[in-house]
Amino acid sequence: MHPRRLLIGGNWKMNGDLAGGVELAEAVVAAFDPLNESVDAVIFPPFPYLQAIGRVLGHSGIRLGAQDCSSEANGAFTGDVSAEMLVDLGVSQVIIGHSERRHIHKESDALTCEKLHMALESGLQVMLCVGETAEERSAGQATAVVQRQLRGALSGLKADKLASITVAYEPVWAIGTGKSATPKDAAEAHDAIRADLEHLYDRPSSAAVRILYGGSVNAANAPSLFAHLEIEGALVGGASLKSADFASILGSAATAFKGRRG
Repeated sequence: MHPRRLLIGGNWKMNGDLAGGVELAEAVVAAFDPLNESVDAVIFPPFPYLQAIGRVLGHSGIRLGAQDCSSEANGAFTGDVSAEMLVDLGVSQVIIGHSERRHIHKESDALTCEKLHMALESGLQVMLCVGETAEERSAGQATAVVQRQLRGALSGLKADKLASITVAYEPVWAIGTGKSATPKDAAEAHDAIRADLEHLYDRPSSAAVRILYGGSVNAANAPSLFAHLEIEGALVGGASLKSADFASILGSAATAFKGRRG
């Protein structure tokens, strides 16, 4: 199989204001322009800024993403945002199952599954997040936890839908802590996820899924992470809020892709 371009996602979480978000997006678009043949990118701004950031992204090639969506199509769900609303705003991809939804908001594997199905049915692509806590890793349960989250989210999903899913392995202990998994550890986790996808479906269907790493990815460690073929991109948190850092990560991804093509 020919190597595919790495995918870099910028998850802004609940940060910034409208003017700063527009300025940041403009800087990222400028940095992405010479790289758009070598790397894929998607930005996930806070809900209130989706439309404005979408206008900035325009036809740059950077896709507009959302940080979450409701499991319901519509109705009396105050504070929720539906997948169809996101599509209406030009969103093409949505994060489902982020650890901050799982642990802070206590979202279950079953709810994650419902959201994933709703997003796909609405025409969105899904970035599914999985990952273990420090306690689970110390107890030797990391692989089992990731497997449970993966299988729970994909329950009832047919193989032909896998091409619309990206999996982001984000160990909870590395998110926002400055402590990233080693490239070797991340690559091993990605191998385990790929093997589980093959077990659940088949090799061709599994191969359609890009597997990214997330957890304190920054300009300094991105090249060593992308040196591993198993790591097909990154979901970036804090560093995505700094245009120079995010541009550097995009550049590292483009360089890695060119190296993989040989």
